[in-house]
Amino acid sequence: MLEKLTQQLTAAHPLADEQVRLAVEQLTDEKIPVAVKAGFLAALAQKGETPDEIAAFARMLRNKSIPPPLDPETRAREILDVVGTGGDRLGTFNISTTAAILCAAAGVTVAKHGNRAVTSQAGSADVLEALGVRIDLTPAEAARSLREHHFAFFFAPAYHPAFRHIAPARKLCAERGQRTIFNFLGPLLNPARPSAMLVGVPRPELCEPLARVLQSLGVRRAMVVCGKIRSSEFGVRSSEALDPRLSTPSHFLDELSTLGENTVAEFYQERGFAASILSPEPFPLQRAMLADLLGGDCQANAEIVRRILCGEECGPRRDVVLLNAAAALLVAGKTKSLADGWDLAGETIDSGKAAAKLAELAG
Repeated sequence: MLEKLTQQLTAAHPLADEQVRLAVEQLTDEKIPVAVKAGFLAALAQKGETPDEIAAFARMLRNKSIPPPLDPETRAREILDVVGTGGDRLGTFNISTTAAILCAAAGVTVAKHGNRAVTSQAGSADVLEALGVRIDLTPAEAARSLREHHFAFFFAPAYHPAFRHIAPARKLCAERGQRTIFNFLGPLLNPARPSAMLVGVPRPELCEPLARVLQSLGVRRAMVVCGKIRSSEFGVRSSEALDPRLSTPSHFLDELSTLGENTVAEFYQERGFAASILSPEPFPLQRAMLADLLGGDCQANAEIVRRILCGEECGPRRDVVLLNAAAALLVAGKTKSLADGWDLAGETIDSGKAAAKLAELAG
């Protein structure tokens, strides 16, 4: 069946929902050869995944995930995730993870879904582990942490056991230099089913399609963003370098950028869908280049995160976290504007609440 669907994709014909269901069953079947699975994934990527296909894959795979037992009071809250798809290959520090902890410190319930590094030196799981935050919570422990601490990390491999039968095919595609639909699916598969999401993507043309997918999956409030890096800000200092494992980087961040304009697609339950360009210029930003946002391994990034949340880092790294946290706080309904979100994020650091939250999570 998977080979037949591969032929259909090669002919540039999209998959219907029932065909996606069959494909997921085959992809998660350990008896299907890895090469067959990789061929299917490559053909789907080469055709170009439609929003309907991405949404169907997300629905089918979410049905195979392990849901945490959230109590009614927690479920009734606005639950936020702040996440990037990865793939910008720029080697920045963990901006989304820092913004997520900051939002939790500001009183938002944050369900952070993530994994170890794939296209970066340190994934969210790696840096949280280095900070002393547990990433191996059972579903019941994660639900309790979400209720009591307003933050829990959902380590993707622990909640998506079916993925172990897909991983070899993804690895084979990666070795061939071929991306797959799973580059898009990660942020869509949070087992806590967040109601509000700030999602970063590495290309501006992905913002609106992925926002439409989130909307179709029942997310109530979301912003999908891609940040540009102006050519004048792209240089790196001679003493610093991008992750040597990565290929030539793009000029786009899978975050809101302080180094150029941002493409934004957003929707809210009480308002409609909107697409816009967001300039960082109205914010009190310090002059910066990409070099100022670069990170390192998990230990180096953990120290950057700690310094920002403890108020010791007051430069461009703090600025980019404040901008992304501002958007996340707006999406979560905590503030009414990006300007208010910027102020609240800064106050949360300066008051010591962010440092206290980090200590609480690492305790």
